[in-house]
Amino acid sequence: MNTTRELRWSWQGKEITVGLDEAGSGPLVVLLPALSSISTRAEMHPLMAPLSRRFRALALDWPGFGTAARPPVHWTPDALSAFLRQALQALGERPQAVIAAGHAAAYVLYHAAQLKGATDRLVLLAPTWRGPLPTMAGGQRRYFARIRRLIEVPLIGPPLYRLNVSSFVVRRMVTGHVYSDPAWLTAERMSEKRKVTQAKGARFASVAFVTGGLDRVRSRAEFLQLAANAALPILLVRGEETPARSLAEMEALSELPLVQTARLKRGKLSVYEEFPDEVFAAMEPFLAG
Repeated sequence: MNTTRELRWSWQGKEITVGLDEAGSGPLVVLLPALSSISTRAEMHPLMAPLSRRFRALALDWPGFGTAARPPVHWTPDALSAFLRQALQALGERPQAVIAAGHAAAYVLYHAAQLKGATDRLVLLAPTWRGPLPTMAGGQRRYFARIRRLIEVPLIGPPLYRLNVSSFVVRRMVTGHVYSDPAWLTAERMSEKRKVTQAKGARFASVAFVTGGLDRVRSRAEFLQLAANAALPILLVRGEETPARSLAEMEALSELPLVQTARLKRGKLSVYEEFPDEVFAAMEPFLAG
């Protein structure tokens, strides 16, 4: 059974509440969801259940994302890194492993590179380092910052944001890049995803992520250097249906000496959410090592 509680954190004078779920007992394993307009810690629950048989499994939302109301903050990579550092300290126990999905991977690598001994090993699930617009455009563009500023504006921003997280746009996005089987996103699951996008203040972190404003690094070389500097055993889990541009980044990471790679027959960017049994089977021996 999961225990739900809240973690309070302050940034730029704003009091921010972040949700976390915990299950099981034993060595601590922390699960961090992806950064995206529809992501919350709930996407890690299918992995928490089997992990809780051996570990104290704890899934944590990111500030600016998740299910709680979100203050109007101009989110930056330094803000999320500061949160991760404080949150892991607040848990009162050094994690044996950290499992990070999507964009969370770069933040966990950065944390491990900055704080030696932060954990014993890392599991990176379909890891990414570059936001959706820079990925599609092949790099940063000046107009991305203008899009972000526009959506952050009080009167103009909310309706523009709602247009970009409509059911039509969300379904097109997730069936193209996120899930292998379009039917996996049932009406009930779509309803839950839409609730995430509709939380008060959701547009600030969402547009920051989409436009690349939350990219912890600016190049593949920097991303690979973070992994090298972390100097930890890393398991990379990804699906064979991963979109080509994201796949190229994962394959580059997989070539580093301390990185093991589990290539699943199916799965895109949310392979861990759609195929949790296969992902857990890939993780289990690595975590037991």
